[in-house]
Amino acid sequence: MFSGFIFDVEGTLVDSVPQNLKSLQDALERFGCSADHDTLHLYSGLDGDQTLQLLLPDAEEKERKDILKAQGEIYERDYLQSVKPFDGVRDVFRALIERGGRIALATDCKGAAFKHYLSVLKVDDLITATACGDDVEHGKPDPRLVGMALWKLGLPGSQSVMIGDTPYDAEAGLEAGTKAAGVLTGGFSAQVLSEAGCFAVAEDLKALLPRIEEGEAKIDAKVPVKRPSIYPRLRSA
Repeated sequence: MFSGFIFDVEGTLVDSVPQNLKSLQDALERFGCSADHDTLHLYSGLDGDQTLQLLLPDAEEKERKDILKAQGEIYERDYLQSVKPFDGVRDVFRALIERGGRIALATDCKGAAFKHYLSVLKVDDLITATACGDDVEHGKPDPRLVGMALWKLGLPGSQSVMIGDTPYDAEAGLEAGTKAAGVLTGGFSAQVLSEAGCFAVAEDLKALLPRIEEGEAKIDAKVPVKRPSIYPRLRSA
């Protein structure tokens, strides 16, 4: 039985993917660049700088930093207040606590956005630890964010599961030594999440909880994990 449950936030606990993608489009346009929604969605949940390395392979580091700074400002100004939590988050967290679990959040977001998410989720009393973009330099799929959450929980990865909405959440968890489970609320398909290594996938958190319980006994750590077919090959950061 898992003791630790590590959750991504954006796209998993709060409905923020459309707003994030639109703010990135707006920021790119400000710098004379463009990308369509479907292309941007391929990289939803991926570390922001790595996303721009893929979108703008000729851009210098300073330009990428300027674009990401602009995106953050646009997101906070124009989109953040429209972000709401998905239904049932508190119920799921309470159920996990009642079965003896400990909960951590592991999210690339930080600052005003993270504070807003915590304020609308209203689950502070159910969370043991948080690891956010203020704690580590690199976002997912880099495993250090999940590793930080594990350290704060005081649990080994073998007793924990990383729950997210993207293949990058799954990879970060697996690389940190956890198992991975996924929800479809971020727009990635069940096939993509399964190929990324998720042993349980469901439409949303409420539906995922029984899938996790059913799958715990079936996990075989020796089964090799495939990368999703859309996984981007990144240049070294």
